[in-house]
Order: sequence, then structure tokens, then C-alpha cells
Amino acid sequence: MNESFEFVNEEFEFIIVGSGAGGGPLAANLARAGHRVLVLEAGDDDPSDDIYKTPAFHAKASEDPKISWDFFVKHYSDPARQQADSKYVPGKGILYPRASTIGGCTTHHAMITVYPHNSDFNRIAELTGDDSWDAFKMRRYFQRLERCLYMPRPWFGINPSRHGFDGWLQTNRPDLRLLFEDQIVQDIVRAGLSEAGLGDAFQEVLSGNLLDINHWRVAFGEEGAFIPAMATNRDGQRHGVREYLLATQARYPDRLTIRTGALVSKVLLDDNKTAVGVEYMEGSKLYRADPLHNERTGGTKRIVRASREVILAGGAFNSPQLLKLSGIGPEAELNRHNIPVQINRKGVGENLQDRYEVGIVSEMSQNLPLTDECTFGEGEDPCLDRYKNRWWNRGPYASNGTALSIVKRSKPEMEDPDLFIFSAPGRFRGYYPGYSNDLSTTKDQFTWLVLKGHTNNSAGQVTLNSADPQDMPDINFKYFDEGNDASGDDLNAVVEGVKICRSIMDRGSAKKWVNSEVSPGRQIETDDQVEQFVKNEAWGHHASCSNKMGNINDPSAVVDSNFKVIGTNNLRVVDASVFPYIPGFFIVTSVYMISEKATDVILQEVRQNG
Repeated sequence: MNESFEFVNEEFEFIIVGSGAGGGPLAANLARAGHRVLVLEAGDDDPSDDIYKTPAFHAKASEDPKISWDFFVKHYSDPARQQADSKYVPGKGILYPRASTIGGCTTHHAMITVYPHNSDFNRIAELTGDDSWDAFKMRRYFQRLERCLYMPRPWFGINPSRHGFDGWLQTNRPDLRLLFEDQIVQDIVRAGLSEAGLGDAFQEVLSGNLLDINHWRVAFGEEGAFIPAMATNRDGQRHGVREYLLATQARYPDRLTIRTGALVSKVLLDDNKTAVGVEYMEGSKLYRADPLHNERTGGTKRIVRASREVILAGGAFNSPQLLKLSGIGPEAELNRHNIPVQINRKGVGENLQDRYEVGIVSEMSQNLPLTDECTFGEGEDPCLDRYKNRWWNRGPYASNGTALSIVKRSKPEMEDPDLFIFSAPGRFRGYYPGYSNDLSTTKDQFTWLVLKGHTNNSAGQVTLNSADPQDMPDINFKYFDEGNDASGDDLNAVVEGVKICRSIMDRGSAKKWVNSEVSPGRQIETDDQVEQFVKNEAWGHHASCSNKMGNINDPSAVVDSNFKVIGTNNLRVVDASVFPYIPGFFIVTSVYMISEKATDVILQEVRQNG
């Protein structure tokens, strides 16, 4: 062996590092299949109950110091371009909120549940030569994991929507009766429908008869206006990975062990490059991204053995970091940090991708009636009282704030729609310390958001700052022209999205309520000016693709189509980092699906190999 391993008299079949959208369902599934699984989660298990459960508090959840990890990233290598962003924090960069607790980032995300396009999976099948990734086959994983609460269960097995009704993820829709409580929002929704070419389809919205965004038809590239789905239960509470994991642990305590406060520092490989266990640090708030981290608090080093596999599921920042700390990555980078090279794999930490997003913020002539009395948990809060006690109509807090989304192609010749345009009450211009307070207190403002999907730029990087596992890596997305989108299509698409948002608010039903445009402001008018605004102010929150999947002969690939780290045995990665191209609009549904697929791949190998 390369090292002398002293194991702490512990052995599990599977060790899974991370409990989020990739690792959490996989751990639960393997335990339910009869295997002994250890989940190592770096965070503590102490989310603030109201903040975690209440959909309208998702922004507060992302800044809850009990569960948050605050990464600060680069959008550009050029410091001057970095500092042109109004959200820039001197000496740090741009805030990129992550979560570290049981459930990972699913404990703070906005619960938006949107199925990807079929082309996303077909491209993987083509790239790897593995037809198990074919989109038609992959839909079965969505059906397996979903428990749809807003569509009727199909009769006689006829299910053209291809929804699931018996899975662990409950999906729901916002209570559209709320639109009757706010004439301003109602009129803005009407303007959005008109922009989408649906005329006055408002009754279709109220009846829930707009085409379901997760209908199988939409996966083929359909445009239109949609009511977005949310991952909430019948009581209007956040529901997902955390609940599935904890329910599984309660049912099978001898099979599933969840260990919090466990920061994994290294995967242990033997001479055959076989993963035999992990080294981790036991202690609270050990990672420096944690806002409550204390440098004087050290961790205790532990080692635990895996008899079958080690599976990394730390996400697009932490999984490449951990591979590199384990000696798997670009040789030159590992040498710089005096890390013994186990496998020279140049693709680790490369190919980092994200969405582009901007907010078009309008100041209205009065506060929005829907949230006027809401204090978002501060002091006496009549909206929170209603949410907790009026089960028949829980009010605005049972929603994540989005009532309508518009899906369009930025250019007619696009294979799939690449713009997802949606709205939120309040002012949302991206992430910066204190943003959640601004979002909840700007009650006379309304934001349309442009999300650019299927981005072309794949030039981002995750590189080590040091060999210290408590350090955050250096994260540089290399936006727009600093990246490798030679066509400029990403930038042009976001500019087109800004024009669409402005067109919505210029329509009669919405315009009568608008005092002014706050951001970017109508002084930003020409295409060149809007382009510069987008370059300065765009952000993202769907980091992915930094351990890309590919053919085993591709030197830039990190994992094969079965999630195995190329060149190793018994080591896989199952999280957002493995996508070769960023999927769909909101990646979490795709991550759930690959977690289900990895379950099948692993269990099949167990059956074959014993």
C-alpha cells in the first residue's frame, strides 16, 4: 500500500461523501436494498425549523449560518472586471451560497423542480456510447423518484405525461388562489401571458390547465408559459432528500449511518488504485466556508474502511477538491501543492459550467398586497401565523414566490429553448451578504429573472488554493468572452431575455403599476449598454460539470458512463460535477435522476460480482 492505514474498527460496504441531491437518495436506496451504508456529512444537523420548512424563506435559508457555506467565487480572472459587479465583496469575490447539513443544498434551494430536455441525456449517450443514457430510458428514473401531488393518478396504466406517483420526492404547485389577493401580481401575470403569445389565458392559469412544465411533451423542446412545480408536501412544506434520508435511517438504523461534522480529507487508495476507505476530520464547523468556523477549533482525524465502494457526492466545488487532495488530478497542480500523484487526470476541476442569470427589477406604485403584512419571520408575523395555522389556505409563505414561467428560444434555430423567464416579488439582483433581507423587505419592488440554459461556456475551473482540506478551492467561472463561447450566443441570449422582461412590464396591465425600472434602469438602453450590464451583473447558482463524464479514452474525462473515476477501482462520483454539459434549466432534478441511475448501476454490479 502507499500508506500505512490504521482503521478505526469500522467497516461499511459503501461510504458516501455528501448527503445532497446526489449522495442522499443514493445512500437511502442502497440501504433499502439491504446494504450497510455510511454517509459522511461535513455540516451539522441543526437547520432552523421554520426557515428550513417554509418555502417563502428559501433565501433566508441560504444565509442561515447554521447550515450555510459561503463560497466567494470569481466570474473573471481580471480583477477590474470582477470589481465592476455591484455584488463584489472586496478581498473575497462574489458570494455563492451553498449548504452543509443533512440534505445538502436541497435544504436551501428554491424547490423549483423542472425536468431537463431530452437532448441533455441523448448527448451523454452519444458521447459515451452508452445507450442506457437514452432520454426515453432516463425518464423512468424521474417516474420512480417523483410523487406528483398536482396531477391525477393515471387510469388503467395510461400515463402520457410520464409523471411518477409513488416516489420519495413530493412535487406540488403554488396555490394559485393567491393571485386573487394581489391585483398587481395578477396584472403582471396577465402581461406575461400576453408576451408568451397566450393572450388572456388567465383562467387557464387559475384552473391549473396551462401545460405542465414537467409533462413528457415539454422535454422535446416545447415553448410556452408554465406553472412551475415545487418540491413541497401537502402541508406546503419543503420536502425532499433530507426527509427521505432520515426516514430511511429510522426504518433501517442497522443499515444507514449518517455521521455529521465529518469533513473528508482524503480517499485512501491501495497499490492497485482501489479505494479502500477515507480519512476524515471529526468536528463541528471545520470547513472555512462555514460562517461560524473557528480557527482555534481543530478536528480529530478518523479513518473508516469501505468493503465495496467509496462514492463522492460533494458537488461541483468539493468533489474535484477531494479528488485532488487524494492525488487524482492534473499532475502539475498536485506537484505545486506537494500532493503525491496517484493518477494524473487533467480533467479534474476543469469544464466548470453554470447558468447565467440577471434580474430586471421594477419599483411599483405601492407595496404588493400579497406580502405587505409579511415580516418574513421577524417579530410578529401574520403571514407566518397564517401559514402554520390555516391549513385550508396557507397564504404566500407556502409558495417560493414564482407563479408563472416563460420558456423560449433566444433564436428560432435553437434545438431547445434556452431562456427560462420567471418572476419574484421583491428585489433580487443576485447573491451578496444580506441579499435575503433585501429580497424580503423591498415590498414595493418586483423582479423578472432571466435564466440562460444550455450555456456554451465550459471554461470554468476549480483549483486548489492549498493542500489543506479545510481551505476552500479557487473557483473561477471565466464568464462570457473570458471563456470559450466564441459565438457570443450566451451573452446575446441573456440580452434577448432582458428585452422580453422589459416588454412584459411595458404592457398595459403591468405598466400601470410601474413607477420606474430600478435595475438595470432605463438609462441602460442600447444593446451595447445592456451587454455591459449583463457582463457586470450576471450570476449563477447551478455549478456543475467539473468532473465530466466521457469516454474512457478521452483524457479530459474524469468518470465513465457508470460514474467510475477513470483509472481507479471502487471509486465513483455521483453529483452535479459529472455532467459533461449543464442540463436543462434547474439542475437538481437531473441530479436526482442520476442518483437513481447510479443506484441501478451499483446494485447490478453487486449482483454480478457478489
